[in-house]
Amino acid sequence: MFIGEYQHNLDAKGRMIVPSKFRDELQAQFVITRGLDKCLFCYTVDDFKAIEQKTKQLPLTKRDARRFTRLFFSGAAIVDVDKQGRVNIPQHLRDYADLSKSCTVIGVSDRVEIWDTDSWNDFYSDSADNFEMIAEDLIDFDL
Repeated sequence: MFIGEYQHNLDAKGRMIVPSKFRDELQAQFVITRGLDKCLFCYTVDDFKAIEQKTKQLPLTKRDARRFTRLFFSGAAIVDVDKQGRVNIPQHLRDYADLSKSCTVIGVSDRVEIWDTDSWNDFYSDSADNFEMIAEDLIDFDL
């Protein structure tokens, strides 16, 4: 389970330190892809394979299913953690998430998300103000 919020910087080569709390579970190789809300999603290789199996069940005749799978999988990259605990985030993913220097890395249960810190702060401010209303909408899920 991934939990917590961490601040890290991209270096000039597009590398970022993976928080040590996440490294063991993500392992030496993991998958980074386009996420929702202009962030990046990070999954273990096994979890990404499980998602791939689920998306195979989506109907090919549905335009949104085709669009989602194209964007999700075409953006994916398997990355290696180097000896210093860094990963090189591909340029197309840095561009997608508007990553420049300061990044916020958060644990979200089954995945890790990488955000541009300014984007995360904006998202957090907006969502935190509505946290109770969001929780009420999810009451049907027994949270």
